[in-house]
Amino acid sequence: MANLNKVLLIGNLTRDPELRYTPQGSAICDLGLAINRQYTTNDGAKKEEVCFVDITAWGRQAETCNRFVKKGSQIFVEGRLKLDSWQDKETGKNRSKLNVVAERIQFLSGTGAGKHQEDGQDEQQPYQKPAVQPPQQAQRQEYSRPQQQVQRTPAPPPQPQAQNPPPPPEEIFEVDSEPDDDIPF
Repeated sequence: MANLNKVLLIGNLTRDPELRYTPQGSAICDLGLAINRQYTTNDGAKKEEVCFVDITAWGRQAETCNRFVKKGSQIFVEGRLKLDSWQDKETGKNRSKLNVVAERIQFLSGTGAGKHQEDGQDEQQPYQKPAVQPPQQAQRQEYSRPQQQVQRTPAPPPQPQAQNPPPPPEEIFEVDSEPDDDIPF
């Protein structure tokens, strides 16, 4: 029996990402995502409903989300559903919550330099990688290959090709003037 647990979502963040680390040092980032759906009812009225989903990103992806997105940023999330269950300490009742574990996140809206705007760029400009500085001349070593003399021979002249193909033979098949009635039907 086949199983599939795949979620694809596009929406806007409802809050700034919350980054934390496990005791082993793994990064975890919690994101809140709002997905809007607009539709028209039978009587022609336009309605909008919003679905709020909690997203969890792990590892380097979690750190990247914390650095480059903020409340209101639009993202695309590809992930899987996970059901968390626990017992409420106050009431003693069993509780559960369905959330999405992100396997891949793509940033769709330009967020400038990140949520803190460290380099003063405008919020709507897409993130640009800082320019890489070339190494200093003192550190750079150049190697040169010795020049070799290479003798080149000229290419032979092209051979003339026949312009017209030879004419086809006049009789390819022999045809009997009187057919034989050997065929039984």
